Amino acid sequence: MLVGALILGLFAVAGTGLVALTYDGTAERIAENERQSLLRSLHQIISPDSHDNDIYTDTIEVSDPLLGTNQPVMVYRARLGKQPVAAVIASIAPDGYAGTIKLLVGIHYDGSIAGVRVVSHKETPGLGDAIEAERSDWILGFNGHSLREPGEERWKVKKDGGIFDQFSGATITPRAIVAAVHNTLRYYQNNREALFAAAEESGNG
Repeated sequence: MLVGALILGLFAVAGTGLVALTYDGTAERIAENERQSLLRSLHQIISPDSHDNDIYTDTIEVSDPLLGTNQPVMVYRARLGKQPVAAVIASIAPDGYAGTIKLLVGIHYDGSIAGVRVVSHKETPGLGDAIEAERSDWILGFNGHSLREPGEERWKVKKDGGIFDQFSGATITPRAIVAAVHNTLRYYQNNREALFAAAEESGNG
C-alpha cells in the first residue's frame, strides 16, 4: 500500500512538472504572438521608415477619462533623430453595441491622424465587425483628419450631422468609435508636449 501511494505521488509530481513546463512554453509563445500582432498594428499606423526608435519599448502609461477608461493605457512614441514623429494611444470606446472596443489611435506630432486600428471587440459578425481593417476600409476614413478638420461639430457619423459613414443597421458601433477617436485627439491636444517631453526624458529608443 505504501509502495502504491509512493508511485501515485511520483506520477502526481511528474504530471505537475509536465503541466508547468507546457504552460511556460505556451505562455512564452502566446506573449511573442501578441507582441508580433501589436507590432504589425503599430507599423500599419506608423511606417517603420518614419522613425528610428523602438516604438514597442518607447512607451509610457497615461490615465484620463477622455481615453475611455479610468485605468492606465499605453502610449507608444515614434521619434526620428530624437525628434517627435507621432504617438499611438491605446484608447477605448466603452459604449460599443456589444461592449468595449479597444483601439490604437495614431496621431502625428501636428495633431493629424496617422491611422486607427481596432485591437479587440465583440461586435456582431457580418455587421459591426466592418470596423476591422481586414473586413472593410471604413477605419481608414479617419486618416488625415484632426480636431480642426473637419471641425468639432462634424466629428460625428452622418446620421448625427457629421462626416463619418455609419453601417446599414449598425449605427451604434461606428458612433462609439468616432466619439472615442475624437476624444483621443482632444486628449492629445491637451497633453502633446508632456507626452513627448516624457519620451525625451525617458532615454528609451
